[in-house]
Amino acid sequence: MSWSKAALGEVAEFRLGKMLDRRKNRGSLRPYLANVNVRWGRFDLENLREMRFEDHEVEKYGLTYGDIVMCEGGEPGRCALWKVQQSGMMIQKALHRIRAVDGVSNVFLFYNLFYRGRAGLLAPLFTGATIRHLPREQLAKVRVDVPPIPTQRRIASIVSAYDDLIENNRRKIQLLERAARLLYREWFVHLRFPGHEQVAVVDGVPTGWNKTKLGEISQLKYGKALRRADRIPGKYPVYGSSGVIGTHQEGFVQGPGIIVGRKGNVGSIHWCGADFYHPIDTVYYIPAERCSFHLFHALRKTQFINTDVAVPGLNRDFASSRRVLIPEDRILRLFERQVAKVYRQVECLAQQNEQLTQARDLLLPRLMNGEITV
Repeated sequence: MSWSKAALGEVAEFRLGKMLDRRKNRGSLRPYLANVNVRWGRFDLENLREMRFEDHEVEKYGLTYGDIVMCEGGEPGRCALWKVQQSGMMIQKALHRIRAVDGVSNVFLFYNLFYRGRAGLLAPLFTGATIRHLPREQLAKVRVDVPPIPTQRRIASIVSAYDDLIENNRRKIQLLERAARLLYREWFVHLRFPGHEQVAVVDGVPTGWNKTKLGEISQLKYGKALRRADRIPGKYPVYGSSGVIGTHQEGFVQGPGIIVGRKGNVGSIHWCGADFYHPIDTVYYIPAERCSFHLFHALRKTQFINTDVAVPGLNRDFASSRRVLIPEDRILRLFERQVAKVYRQVECLAQQNEQLTQARDLLLPRLMNGEITV
């Protein structure tokens, strides 16, 4: 059977999320997704916020299994597929909820939109000169190829196999990173490090250890603005305060590096084990010669929010004044050796995911335009 073409508005239902308005919103507090929580092909659920929703709004703004969630602003077209059976998750106004109609596979439709968004094929529909948006009226005009439902399901199954492997590796990475965090907490928060029974502790500081200002360990370097014209995708990650926000073909900063959120996600801490593009101007970074796994985990435990200022942001002098517990050399070397093994596994899994992603992205357009028959 041949493929047909249809406007997205003919094969899917659309809904924008709820406007955040603390003065007007009523009902029970429920978690919701904002633009920042939706990444390419996945969700970041670490920093969820809550909003009040009334009972009759749950169906209107809630997510069910198989919903496609797409950014209306920020990076319009960025999307992910919701795969939670019993979620209770809601969406904010900056997001589209897209549901396939009967006769169209929601997974196939997601990969169709994912491919178009990543390839820049949705860009002609964006509005706004400085802040781009993808309004519902424009989104409904997107023309999609619609093969017979058995073909849709076979294509969805092939591409999903790649993403299942990627997600499995991502879960392994999370477990490994959690193990490193627990080891840091055991040694440097609870002070149950090897040989702690023979070491005196005075005011929370073991003998031979020191509490040192961050500025005495390393200077926080400023990131640089990244103009839209300079955004050339490549193999080097680009970091913002929420983590990796894209890639670039040039890596100006030698890894490893520690990235510290300055604006937006203030005080966020990210580790990059390889070379990376110069971080953008919403962050600081610590260069390779001053990096250590201990410092990375110590900064994750450091309070960087300055409650004395009205506008959220991380002042460099304030950040540099924060004190970090530095162990004596024997313990520091032992911790670095043990945690380095963990992060070597993390890097190996991350490389596998990069290869799987590249293979998927090469295959996806050929499946979506019917070049490969299944």
